[in-house]
Amino acid sequence: MKIFRNILIGVLVLVLVVIGSGVWFIRSAWPEVSGTTMIAGLSAPVEIIRDEWGVPHIYAENERDLFMAQGFVHAQDRLWQMEYRRHVGSGTVSSIIGERAIDYDRSIRTIGLRRAAEREWAQLDEEIQGILEAYADGVNAYIDANRNQLPIEFTLMGGYTPAPWEPIDTLTYGYVTSFSLAGNHRLEFLRARIIAGAGEEVIDDLLPPYEDDKPIIIPEEARGYESMADMGFTGFDTLADMLGDPGASWGSNNWVVHGSRTETGMPILASDTHLNLDVPSSWYANGLHGGRFDVVGTTFPGVPGVIVGHNNNIAWSVTNLNPDVQDLFLEKLDDAENPTQYEFEGEWQNLEIIDETIEVKGQESIDFNVYITRHGPIINDAIDSMADADPMSLRWAGVGESALFEGLIRINLSQNWDEFRNAVSFWDVPSQNFLYADVEGNIGYQMSGQIPIRPAKTDGLVPVPGWTGEHDWEGYIPFEELPTILNPSQGFLATANNKIVGDDYPYVIAHEWDPGFRAARITQLLEENSYVDVDYIQEMHADTYSLPAEALRPYLLDVEPENEAQEQALQYVEDWDLRFETDRIGASIYQTWYWFLLNNTLNDDLSEDLANDYLAGQYERHGSFQVPTMIAFMQDPDNAWFDDKTTAEVETRDDIVQQSLGDALEWLNEGYGNNPERWTWGDLHQMTFYGRPFGGMNPVLGFFYNSDEIPARGDNFTINAASFSFSNPFKMNHGVSQRQIVDLGNLDNMLTVQATGQSERIWHPNRFDMTELWQDVEYIPMHASSERVNASGVNVLTLLPQESAE
Repeated sequence: MKIFRNILIGVLVLVLVVIGSGVWFIRSAWPEVSGTTMIAGLSAPVEIIRDEWGVPHIYAENERDLFMAQGFVHAQDRLWQMEYRRHVGSGTVSSIIGERAIDYDRSIRTIGLRRAAEREWAQLDEEIQGILEAYADGVNAYIDANRNQLPIEFTLMGGYTPAPWEPIDTLTYGYVTSFSLAGNHRLEFLRARIIAGAGEEVIDDLLPPYEDDKPIIIPEEARGYESMADMGFTGFDTLADMLGDPGASWGSNNWVVHGSRTETGMPILASDTHLNLDVPSSWYANGLHGGRFDVVGTTFPGVPGVIVGHNNNIAWSVTNLNPDVQDLFLEKLDDAENPTQYEFEGEWQNLEIIDETIEVKGQESIDFNVYITRHGPIINDAIDSMADADPMSLRWAGVGESALFEGLIRINLSQNWDEFRNAVSFWDVPSQNFLYADVEGNIGYQMSGQIPIRPAKTDGLVPVPGWTGEHDWEGYIPFEELPTILNPSQGFLATANNKIVGDDYPYVIAHEWDPGFRAARITQLLEENSYVDVDYIQEMHADTYSLPAEALRPYLLDVEPENEAQEQALQYVEDWDLRFETDRIGASIYQTWYWFLLNNTLNDDLSEDLANDYLAGQYERHGSFQVPTMIAFMQDPDNAWFDDKTTAEVETRDDIVQQSLGDALEWLNEGYGNNPERWTWGDLHQMTFYGRPFGGMNPVLGFFYNSDEIPARGDNFTINAASFSFSNPFKMNHGVSQRQIVDLGNLDNMLTVQATGQSERIWHPNRFDMTELWQDVEYIPMHASSERVNASGVNVLTLLPQESAE
């Protein structure tokens, strides 16, 4: 027993030593946020004041030092995130994680995000290049000063030191973001597959047009686009061809209320951006004060400037536009295996052939060719399902030609509406809905982006022949003719990825929009209240009321219960207030019923793969078209879609509604027990913040990098958005990543919050310290004046110039 006790004590001591050493090793690499640090390249001292949330305000005497310090600060808190994302954008992930990323790298190299960034760099003016270079110098100053104390992720990846940060890395990040926000080509694939698998006649049912009763961004009385109908396209033939890129179509909300409708008499601007919910967050709160810049808001680590926020005179926010800026072109090549030419207008044109090499950790590198036509790269080798399909190229507007970062910097410096609109004119990709407010009381909307003008015979909805030239773009919609409005009579503006203008607008912006339920609910809440304040805006951010459920629940409540369990379930649904709060049982029963309603209605009409893609696959985030589809179906009790083709009987709507209720209760009983008290929406609808790439590698790393499961409010169509896929019901996979409220009457007290925290470091107090606030729809204050910033500061770091070593 004594020997056993001594062994046990020894093992415990060893475990404690290992744990203690690990904690020390991790904590020792945390960045210094107080005191002084000397870095080469500064021309004068820079002061960085952080509050309790780790939000830094940077005070510099000149602009080069300001952006160098921003690069330094971003690297302090997010160096691994920046490093990983530049590998993602450059298609070099295989070099750090091995063969698992080969297919991904091949796709990204084919699309050519970094090639596009290199072209953009060559055309930027010296001022913007200088800002990007200063930012890169700041990142590299941090790397150089901390080579022996880099984040632990570099050790886990084999102990390598990151290569110097380059301005091209920042530009590539811009295209990574655009990659995530533009993905119309996926809908072209889906539309073509539906036509091939189920017939062209079902397209309007399954992918319906935007509903007339849903809001548009520019009010009816303010459009006035009729005069544009006869304008020509002179000069557009000189525009360069663009490359293209796949991606998912994310959402967001923002709205701005004129001072005539607020209690303070000044505008209030609200925004909540929707992205993947990883740890760390995509966002990083930051204040920049130096030279011409005095701006606060949220930033992207890896990018200089403020993406969403305010300066001393204006505030702005964005949502994704989701325009149709991608087309697929079928191509004719001279050789299927080793092509050198493609046909265009009866002549053979030389392909641009680019040799690519993928470096793979732990094995030999992989060489392959990228073939580029006038329409863009041939993408068959980049997408597994297209390997045996006819050659197809992808064209994407604006890639490699954008002046995105010039637009961003100009927005940060804008002092009025005219300057702001001029700044937005440089923001070509990703296309966005910009909302604006200023201290003079103005509110406005401006659309951004290069939107292609297609020939009359081309709608951009399905792949088209590329060899005829008949479907080639004729140019882009001139910026002066993009939708815009200042001070609408209704006293507010709201965007939620919904349709922008009516059908009288002379150009096609897109055919597929978000169904408009979030926009309708925002509009409804703003119309209900003649005067709003910041507290009311916060209530709107928290809103989980479901308009789709309002439309569909009556059909479920009309069911005649077949047993006591169904009767009890229907009572929960009837008592439900149509809000997707975590304690609502009726929400779970309704959503599960709807899931089975979809499957029972559509699965017998579509192939299994096509049904999965339509209902739950990669296309779902492009608008969840099945909801307006089902609302339309339910109005016709004898709609042919309800008939189960696998049975001899002819089923009606009421049959499928009844069947789906039984299926839902069976599924809930099997998964959550037969006690409905355990069926709350928070029991079903949960989310996990994933630390990429480590969170998915193995359970041990997942324990350290991922959050616990968190009960999630909202669903795919509520203002407080918390989306899930029916392929994995009902785990939240996307939603509100950041919220912000700016009262133009009190710029010194902007409210903001992000989903996790400022720091990426394991166990750091600022890693998850905003999550509970985010979950409860609460905020932290983000001050603007030096007096308030100093009063709330808890750590001060001074960066001092150091002469470079000879």
